[in-house]
Amino acid sequence: MAHIDYYFATISPFTYLAGEGLEAIAEKHGASVTYKPLDIMALFARTGGVPPKDRHPNRIAYRGQELARAAKKAGMDMNMQPAHFPTNMAPSSYAIIAAQNAGGGDMGKLVHSVLTACWAEEKNVADEDVIRDCLTGAGFDASLADSGLLAGAETYARNLEDAVEAGVFGAPFYVLDDGTLYWGHDKLEDLDLHLSGKL
Repeated sequence: MAHIDYYFATISPFTYLAGEGLEAIAEKHGASVTYKPLDIMALFARTGGVPPKDRHPNRIAYRGQELARAAKKAGMDMNMQPAHFPTNMAPSSYAIIAAQNAGGGDMGKLVHSVLTACWAEEKNVADEDVIRDCLTGAGFDASLADSGLLAGAETYARNLEDAVEAGVFGAPFYVLDDGTLYWGHDKLEDLDLHLSGKL
């Protein structure tokens, strides 16, 4: 059975556009998934990337067009300038880490609900009430929003180190246990083909 380490950031627009595609593919192929939220800005700094706000205007303009096209293609609501972006990713990431450790809910739904809150619902994913709503909506205990903070912080930091070591430089990023890497929401089809033995 294949295993996928899923690296993402809770405010990444391209992770939002991935929806729950990974979960559908994992279920189809019987693959397991470890969710590894990380600090995308720190990852950029470590791997030669540039935060969106610091990019050349040409790159910023193209990114906006690409996001709008991808959202339309996917039939997803998306605010190109969300009210709470950027925001502190740590609280939502810690909650996701705590939920994965606790089990009992739907991880894919939880991750996507956090991203939807940011990119489609004008909510601040650093806000505890928003995080609690996402947890309960995905079948987890809302108290996970403020439990295990030390362990969450340690795992969050370790996820960044694991990502750099694995060759990750953006989000969403899918790392298979055979060493195969896929970057981007638009590579889910390739991931599916790989797990099918066709790629």
